[in-house]
Amino acid sequence: MITNMPLAARMRPETLEEFIGQEHIVGKNRLLYRAIKADRLTSAIFYGPPGTGKTTLAKIISKETQYPFKQLNAVSAGVKEIREIAQEARNYLLNPKGKVILFFDEIHRLNKGQQDALLPYVEDGTFILIGATTENPYFEVNKALLSRSTIFRFHPLTDEDLKKLIYTCLNSKEKGLGNQKIEIEPEAVDHIIRMSEGDARAVLNALELAALTTPPNADGVIFITLEVAQECVQQKAIRYDKDGDNHYDVVSAFIKSMRNYMEPDAVLHWLARMIESGEKPEFIARRIIIAAAEDVGMANPAALQVAVAAAQAVKMVGWPESRIILAMAALMVACSPKSNSACVGIDKALEDVRNKKIGEVPINLRDSHYPGAAQLGHGKGYKYSHDYPGGRAEQPYMPDELKDVQYYFPKNSGAEARIKERLEQILKSKRK
Repeated sequence: MITNMPLAARMRPETLEEFIGQEHIVGKNRLLYRAIKADRLTSAIFYGPPGTGKTTLAKIISKETQYPFKQLNAVSAGVKEIREIAQEARNYLLNPKGKVILFFDEIHRLNKGQQDALLPYVEDGTFILIGATTENPYFEVNKALLSRSTIFRFHPLTDEDLKKLIYTCLNSKEKGLGNQKIEIEPEAVDHIIRMSEGDARAVLNALELAALTTPPNADGVIFITLEVAQECVQQKAIRYDKDGDNHYDVVSAFIKSMRNYMEPDAVLHWLARMIESGEKPEFIARRIIIAAAEDVGMANPAALQVAVAAAQAVKMVGWPESRIILAMAALMVACSPKSNSACVGIDKALEDVRNKKIGEVPINLRDSHYPGAAQLGHGKGYKYSHDYPGGRAEQPYMPDELKDVQYYFPKNSGAEARIKERLEQILKSKRK
């Protein structure tokens, strides 16, 4: 055993039985487990966050199936390297099975030339391609490769998985820290697990750092306390790639939480995730403005005013004070009564404009000020609204083709409830 290897590398499992987590794909009698054991594995893409076992499982598959394991990185490997591996795979003196497992890390970064070089070897079975990616493969990977691969999604390891990993490591004399006298507080275990966000590598790195930096006591025991664990893992490894699907998932959760009436705690949680991950305040402010218009709308028009003011304010202030401004605006949206009537109304009106016969502007509403307009009768019969009770003059305001169409259906929510009541009275009097 190479003792100077990092603990995370030493603890890498070598068999399916040692592999921790991902029971949904490699649990006994699951699809991938059966394919490996029966040597019927076809090309696959392993998709999931870091530290969940993608590379490890690829190496285990190679060992279980006894196919040579070749690893390339999509950023650095070229067409030349791909062809060299293909020639080696087809050399039956060196490789009687005539195929290899080609593990492509960061497969989402493959360029067109690499993909074109790979495809023939994947199709004829020279390569059992296993790609690993933290990005959504449906967005990032070539369709031709996708159609020839089975996608397996890897989940963050559960707390129980990580706890098992920690104690396995502490007890393992061959690979782990079992040759040292180490005791660890349950609170320290919980802290390391909580801060790792399901990343096995982060757990083992923290455990190794704690063991290396904690001097043994008089009895020769390294005692890892909560305080030691907190020093070793001071900040969570938050999964939030601004260009990845986790980013879109968090933003989606933020928007949907604002949309729901009175969900302020969830709104602040998702906002905090974005802030802590370094999201730009302008981006967050734009999302709040959209929610204020689309989801609060006429139920509380002041929400849009607050959202726009917040967007202007964060440009002047920046972090960290912008957190307060954004929190105020997001809470205003979250705690406001909700109505999407403006959004629904304008979309329905746009649909009619695009697809229906919409007619001419009524003669009474046309502009009479430009040259020749008055002679054409434009504006004739127009009733000035302020001359009538309540500022409402009865006259045509819609083209004849759309005179009975209604786009705006106010909801009985917040300030819009009063609009709804008044509009219903007007429409009722029109029908008489």
